[in-house]
Amino acid sequence: MKSTRQAIALTLAGALAISTLAACSSGGSGSDDESSGSDGDGKVTLKVVSLLPGSEQEAIDAFNAQVEEFEAANPDIDIVPEEYEWKATTFAPQLAGGTLPDVFEIPFTDAKTLVENGQLADLDEQFRTLPYADKFNPAIIEAGTGADGHVYAIPAKNVYGVGLHYNRALFESAGLDPDQPPATWDEVREAAKKIADANPGVAGYMQMSQNNTGGWQLTVNTFARGGRTQEVAEDGKATSTLTNDGTKEALEWLKAMRWEDNSLGSNFLLDWGTMNQAFAAGQVAMYTSGSDVFTSLVQTNAVDQSTYGLAALPLEGDDAGVLTGGTLAAMPANVDESKKEAAIKWIDFFYLAKLVDEKRAVADAETLVANDQPVGTPVLPMFSEEQYLQNQEWIADFINVPLDQMTSYTDTMFDLPLVGEPSQKTQEIYALLDPVVQAVLTDENADVDALLEQANTEAQALLDQG
Repeated sequence: MKSTRQAIALTLAGALAISTLAACSSGGSGSDDESSGSDGDGKVTLKVVSLLPGSEQEAIDAFNAQVEEFEAANPDIDIVPEEYEWKATTFAPQLAGGTLPDVFEIPFTDAKTLVENGQLADLDEQFRTLPYADKFNPAIIEAGTGADGHVYAIPAKNVYGVGLHYNRALFESAGLDPDQPPATWDEVREAAKKIADANPGVAGYMQMSQNNTGGWQLTVNTFARGGRTQEVAEDGKATSTLTNDGTKEALEWLKAMRWEDNSLGSNFLLDWGTMNQAFAAGQVAMYTSGSDVFTSLVQTNAVDQSTYGLAALPLEGDDAGVLTGGTLAAMPANVDESKKEAAIKWIDFFYLAKLVDEKRAVADAETLVANDQPVGTPVLPMFSEEQYLQNQEWIADFINVPLDQMTSYTDTMFDLPLVGEPSQKTQEIYALLDPVVQAVLTDENADVDALLEQANTEAQALLDQG
């Protein structure tokens, strides 16, 4: 298999590209006075993404400590934190309505269309001032680069490969070895039934199904079985391939677990946030999501770390792959230069310098540990495998996540056959697939072939719009 660095370069360059958010007017960030940057006393006021709504107080304290450190070093900038959670169903109206922070976060898939629509600020000049600007993996930079070659969205955090998250305590309750998590989809099914039988009301396994996450995770399961949901020709024309064998197998597998095994619990309308909540509460024993989700489980859901496990995603088929993605930092198109200059300092301080500078890495880790926050959650390299390993050496004394409960994933993370998300009409097609997943989970007589044929027709119509 390829190394993570090689795999990202080969598979993401053309894949982490075009979003599907509907075109809307360029968004702002508050009033015209606020957009001008100055708050009246010579300071630049910068609204930034802080944490997810409902985060634990310790996480809030850690973030506030980082803000204080930044403001002490940059007395001309006033940071105003705002809670934020990206959702496909709410992001577009937030951007159009000017209610987003000055610095907000978007997934890799969404930057290209936002740039084409003129909705993101050109940050190229500011980005080039970063001393490590030329060290990024080129494929990752490409995700936020416009057709003019300028950088509009800067890689910020959480380049992930999807893994299998599981509850070690629920494994033990069913007589399963938590140090030997499932390695195949058949083993996942078997474990899910044993757990559900031993724990009435608990979902042995569950899959997200709404707010576009149903389509996202069905794509994860498709890739893991060797299928692909679209093909893009050299001329850029895309063909929907939702009727592929991998997608059919994934849905039939879910259907069997739901109606034959009764191992999926009773809540069939979960998205990313509510799935994390259910998992942390012990209501779900296994689910698939990005490898980085442990941090959110601690910050927002107070997960019992002793019960957490992370395993490699089961892969089957000749072309099986692990879906990968990540997060970009961006700004509304109408922000002025003073806010751009302030933003690049914040992005450098909060997101990136800690990955390439030992002093910043240690300082960040010290702050997080002092506030009982996770340090060392597995993510994929944003620069190179070597730089990632160097960073881990710098913070080795501060790592406090249960890595010994994640070895099934971490032992293979540099050899994952990574595949970027579908490159065209991504979120819109994910939305088409939500009801397909929901139908399989709620209708015993759901016709998988018919559902996929209809979704494929609708997806192709979207792709033909260009």
